[in-house]
Amino acid sequence: MEKLLCPSLLNLSMDYLKDEIMRLDVSGADILHIDVMDGHYVPNFGMSFQDIETIRKNTSLKLDVYMMMYNPGRYIERYAEFGADIIYIHQDSEAIPTETLCRIRELGKAPGIVINPGISLDSIQELLSLVDYVLVMTVNPGFAGRDYLHFVEPKIEQLLKLRQRYKFHIVIDGGVTWEILERLWKKGVEGFVLGKQILFEKNEDYRTIIQKVRNI
Repeated sequence: MEKLLCPSLLNLSMDYLKDEIMRLDVSGADILHIDVMDGHYVPNFGMSFQDIETIRKNTSLKLDVYMMMYNPGRYIERYAEFGADIIYIHQDSEAIPTETLCRIRELGKAPGIVINPGISLDSIQELLSLVDYVLVMTVNPGFAGRDYLHFVEPKIEQLLKLRQRYKFHIVIDGGVTWEILERLWKKGVEGFVLGKQILFEKNEDYRTIIQKVRNI
């Protein structure tokens, strides 16, 4: 099993977006993680369609779009058109999330479901057969730089058991430090969204840091 390393673009300066994407493109990362928000599902705003278009033009890496919004099904065609490879939704953001997940796959994209810290795994278990990715939030969503919530780990261990049946990828998002990444990797988690605690606001270049993560 190889690690799936996903730099969080919410940490980038939008003034230098193109340059930063070009640096990440050659860093050895696997997937660029894009947060989009409507200001209602979470009290914040993320990247625009224009930002995603710029990102797609300047990288060959896979892009995932994490939709923190109500009724995401209204926009999945546009995100697919702008270059998303993986599209995540929340199960409680749609009246019929199964339809949206199936539509994502019909568009040739990989569907993913998100589980928030305070949400029971039972609420998404019926959807696991429809997705390729499960994004486990280990912070409350909406803002970068929050601290990791350790009480989520029993849920991660449950997902690791369910993965044997459903064959999805597990990706951890929120407050991931070096110590947390190493511990979860040893348990069998493969995917990590990399933020300030590991990748950004460091003196080393992205390629060097990514290689250090791979060597864990």
